[in-house]
Amino acid sequence: MPAQQPIPAEELRAAVDAVRPWLAGAAEQPPRSVLGAAVRTSARWLAQQVPGRSVELRVPPHVAVQLVPGPRHTRGTPPNVVETDAATWLRLAAGELRWAEAVAAGAVSASGNRADLSPHLPLSPLR
Repeated sequence: MPAQQPIPAEELRAAVDAVRPWLAGAAEQPPRSVLGAAVRTSARWLAQQVPGRSVELRVPPHVAVQLVPGPRHTRGTPPNVVETDAATWLRLAAGELRWAEAVAAGAVSASGNRADLSPHLPLSPLR
């Protein structure tokens, strides 16, 4: 499998900007393809900024990526997993929701000692 090309910051901004009205409650949910592109682009952008294989970020049904340096996981369920829905992930990525608030509200499931993504959020091009 060939390595993925780096995602430019402009591509990340464009993908997330397409769903911002929905995130703000000013528009209906965008088509699945648009929402999926925003989720995949933002999760993969974070994975390229914080490369590694010790944490798995899951935003079903759109994407699962491995990131954060540390011990590599190879089989079964990883010990460090972050899982959330598309809207919560995009709000975290864009800085519209704080990590601690999302975890406290149960909107993010974060298990494992490396599963705290707060140092990496919001994504710098989206601030």
